[in-house]
Amino acid sequence: MSQPNGRHPVVPPTLATVAERAGVSRQTVSNALNNPDLLRPDTLERVLAIVDDLGYTPNRAARQLRTRASRLVGLRFEAAQEDTSSALLDRFVHTLVETSERTGHHVLLFSGDEDDPLDGYDELLRSTAVDAFVVTDTFAGTPQAAFLQSRGAPFVAFGRPWDDPGEEPGEEPGADWAWVDVDGAHGARLATEHLLAEGHMRIAWLGWERSSRIGQDRRSGWEAAMRAAGHDTTGLGVRTTDNIDAARMAAHQVLDDRSVTGFVCVSDTLGIGVLHALQERGLTPGHDVGVVGFDDSLGAQMVWPGLSSVRQPLEQVAVELVALLQLVLGHKPIGEQGTMLQPTLVVRRSSRRDWA
Repeated sequence: MSQPNGRHPVVPPTLATVAERAGVSRQTVSNALNNPDLLRPDTLERVLAIVDDLGYTPNRAARQLRTRASRLVGLRFEAAQEDTSSALLDRFVHTLVETSERTGHHVLLFSGDEDDPLDGYDELLRSTAVDAFVVTDTFAGTPQAAFLQSRGAPFVAFGRPWDDPGEEPGEEPGADWAWVDVDGAHGARLATEHLLAEGHMRIAWLGWERSSRIGQDRRSGWEAAMRAAGHDTTGLGVRTTDNIDAARMAAHQVLDDRSVTGFVCVSDTLGIGVLHALQERGLTPGHDVGVVGFDDSLGAQMVWPGLSSVRQPLEQVAVELVALLQLVLGHKPIGEQGTMLQPTLVVRRSSRRDWA
């Protein structure tokens, strides 16, 4: 059949075309593209040169039908909430995408009903659109993990599985799936020790509600550092929602006690709320009241005068998860089910007494 302009359609090169031109079998061409280590260097070089010359592209759709492998990894991704500084997962997703591509996979982002942590997973499983999932939301006891396990779907998790209600912060969870997490207790302890070294003794904790296991874990680091320094924490632990204005109002209540000269916050959102309260009271962050947030978000870096914050190694988390995913998909043994990474403290003016 001719095209309307009278020309014959250009037939794209096939694997057979490459094999014929190179004088090798179709399997050799397939090995050159998928298992190059199986070929002699001169054969591999010849086949790849012809692939490049012909502009041959493997038919991914056909490969998926043969192998039932989509080379896609599903990740549920939610938009940042208003009045928060919670867009820190951008760093994680960027590295996850880059690292996955090196293994021949691509990340498929999907969303779901914010009130239903399982929304979106079942549809992808039914359509066999992904090979595996990366689970990131562990606030609700990782219900996604139980769901995916019940359906035999491969996955890895960013975050410990806070499944056991009796489990205390700091204990190793007993999950039977692969996960990577950041030691929040260690991060909060670093923040508290920093303020203690700056000469603060009455350091308040501004955290989330008790139902948040991540928040409780971080709070335990503040408590441990204060106990080690011999300081009483009675009345210094405050719980609120992850909202700048809620944090501002909570900070005002705490600051009515003029002996309080420091805040360690469970998130940068709450830390920014404290900075707003200090401005309204005419107090100088760092010089009068030291403030440290958690996550080292863009908000922490941009707000005046710069918010000290605990920085999570999100890029390393992504790299570790992709490595685990390769083991899971390859049905290979995993040495450690869980990997705990250590955060670092980024010090800015909000916690330095000597800058003003």
